[in-house]
Amino acid sequence: MFNQNQQQNQQQQSSTHMPQEQQFGAHELMEAHEAIGAVVGGLEHFVLYEQHVQDQELSGIMQRQKTFMTQMYNTILDTLKSGKDPAVKTQTYLMEENNTTIFGTKPSSPKTPIQSVNELNDECISGFILGHLKSIASSFTLTALEASNPVLRRIFADSIPNVIEMAYEIYLYQNKNQYYQVPQLSQQDMQAVINEHAPIQGNMPH
Repeated sequence: MFNQNQQQNQQQQSSTHMPQEQQFGAHELMEAHEAIGAVVGGLEHFVLYEQHVQDQELSGIMQRQKTFMTQMYNTILDTLKSGKDPAVKTQTYLMEENNTTIFGTKPSSPKTPIQSVNELNDECISGFILGHLKSIASSFTLTALEASNPVLRRIFADSIPNVIEMAYEIYLYQNKNQYYQVPQLSQQDMQAVINEHAPIQGNMPH
């Protein structure tokens, strides 16, 4: 009985005397687990889509994003396991698309969900990728807001702009190929919305 109590005390002491940088809250670990799972899902779907891509431009975007996301995944795991700065710090994703959005919509035939893998096309694939990236960005934001470990929080927070940039790159690709059309309000309605709020007057604190 004494040996059992002694063993339990040793286990409790070892858990409470973990290095400070390896201390994680249960909630942040579960959020991190969900966020990492979102990245894993994105990477695995990149692999599934590769053989079905027809446009070389989309193929190039996917390859660059897959490479970047792989390093991002390794960086997060490095920090999660050590609680310290990762060996490879957060990189910056640089997209190759320009920033031009084509506004307006063109008539098209009604669409229905595909019924066969053979129907997969670049419009479907780019849409799937955009959905994955939006999910990753949301998961990273929630995890960063819940993290108690300062290094883990910074890794997730610093990665969010990169995921947004990748999603924006996919959006621009879709937009110029008319997969993602952007309708606009009338000029009158647009100005009404823009002018709905006014700046605060008076001296602002410095």
